[in-house]
This record gives sequence, structure tokens and C-alpha cells, in this order.
Amino acid sequence: MMALHKDNSFAGELLINEPLARYTTWRVGGPAERLYRPVNLDDLVMFIRQLPEGEDIFWLGLGSNLLVRDGGISGTVIATQGALNEIGNLDNGYVRVEAGVSCARVARFCRDHSLAGVEFLAGIPGTMGGALAMNAGAFGGETWRHVESVETIDHTGRLTERNASEYKIGYRSVRGPENEWFVAAHLRLDSSKKEKQDEIKQNIKALLEERGTRQPIGLPSCGSVFRNPDGYYAAELIEQSGLKGLCEGGACVSEKHANFIVNTGNATASDIESLINRVVNTVIEKQGVRLEKEVCIVGEPHLPGGDEQA
Repeated sequence: MMALHKDNSFAGELLINEPLARYTTWRVGGPAERLYRPVNLDDLVMFIRQLPEGEDIFWLGLGSNLLVRDGGISGTVIATQGALNEIGNLDNGYVRVEAGVSCARVARFCRDHSLAGVEFLAGIPGTMGGALAMNAGAFGGETWRHVESVETIDHTGRLTERNASEYKIGYRSVRGPENEWFVAAHLRLDSSKKEKQDEIKQNIKALLEERGTRQPIGLPSCGSVFRNPDGYYAAELIEQSGLKGLCEGGACVSEKHANFIVNTGNATASDIESLINRVVNTVIEKQGVRLEKEVCIVGEPHLPGGDEQA
């Protein structure tokens, strides 16, 4: 077991062998060797400063766009949801958002302050930290189009503010300084529409209605599993390959949207990963296109000792 310094002053909750299925939107995943839930950013800094040198750290927000294998994650998982949860208006169209704030809450906050541009975040089931890490987008919008600067933390607990220009941004990809993680973002928004709050509300309403119509909302999923290849839509390639409804154990390709894999109630992470691989191989065979995963797959296939998680 990891030994923390005796003079620890962190105030959050440290859990040992904590099952991660309850923290992921797919509702699957083995245990975290250690999971820490900080109370705020200052507490997070204190906790990281007391970690042993070289400790593996994994960051967990709402657990969407994530598949944790049945063997779980070694090292320390830091759960930001409900912790890095501050959002504030910095005036002149700028908003500071901490990494644990849900994307939906960001959209609502900006709506309530008549700030336009991030209505699309209302349809993303994740946190700001995840949106920053992968340049999350939906309905034609992308996160980093609105990022002015970010705040990061490193293995030593050092906080740094960096300009957006220090990162290379692509479709669902973000590259920047290594061994740093996002803890907050400063967003630049359109504040010229203060008289058009109703218009922003209607945009969000329309996006959510479209999401409810097109996507399988009632069953656990991670969001879109695959990126859209250049010139194609992943969902169309999967559907044209006859894969809608294909199941592996309790995991099935959604009948409503083929780029979603749903947990019908008893899926394991192994079921889901196996189904992902079957979809990739079948689409290559039938369409000649290789699908790239958008979902992040982490952890060990089996629990220590070789046993499958029950």
C-alpha cells in the first residue's frame, strides 16, 4: 500500500481498492488501487505533493468516454467530479471553469449570463477536464475554439497557467507539455448578445432535443465510441456493415445510433472491448475503412492473480 507522509494535511477522502464501475457511465470497470476525492484545488495540491515520486496518477471526471478494464487501475486515481467544481464570470466575456465542472453546467452558466458560443457543451456528458483533454465537441462546436488559457498541475503539485497557443489542437486531440494535467480553463465567449438570452436558451433546448432523438439515452454508454474518419461518419460505416444490434455478452451496438455501445445490464468491460474490436475488424472487412477509437481504454484485463472480476 502507498505510504503517505505522516504530516499529511489533505482533507479529502482516500479510498483503497475502490470499484470504478460506479464512477463510469458504462457502469463497468475494476477497482482503483487508490482513489482520492479532493475537496478543492488547494487540497489537491497538498495531496499530490505528498505522493511518492513516480506514483502513477489517473484523472477521472464523469467517467464518460472511458472504458476501465475489469482488472482496474493501479496507482492513484483522482476523482475531480464535485471537487474542482468552481465556475465564475471574469467579465468581458471570460469565464473561469475548474476541471470537475460538468459540461452541461458550463452551458447553463453561460446561458444564464448571456454568454454565447458553448451551447454545444450541453450535449456532452463529461467534465471540463475531459473536454479539454480531448477537445470534445458536438453539433459543430469544439471546446478549444473558446479556450484562452488553461491552468495545469504537475507531479510535484506545481500549478502553471499556460496560453492556448502552447497546445497543438486537432480533431478530438490535444498535445501540450508532458506530465501536466488540466485543473481549470479560461474561456473566451461572445458577450455581445446580452439581449439574446432567449436565443441561447432555444439553441440549448434544440441541441438537447436532437441528442434525445438521435442517441440512446436510457442505457449506460460512454458516448461516441469511434472518431469520424475523414470523409465518413463512423455510425454510417457501422450501420452499413450490418452491425446494429450486434452483442457480445451484455454489450450491444445500439439500434438507435450505431456509434454507441450500450450496457444492457450485465456487461463486463471485457464484453465491451471485445465488441469494439469486432466492430473495427468487420468495418475494415466490409467497408475498407479502419475506425479509430474515441473512447479511452485503461487498466488491466484481469485482477491480480489472474482472476476475472465477478
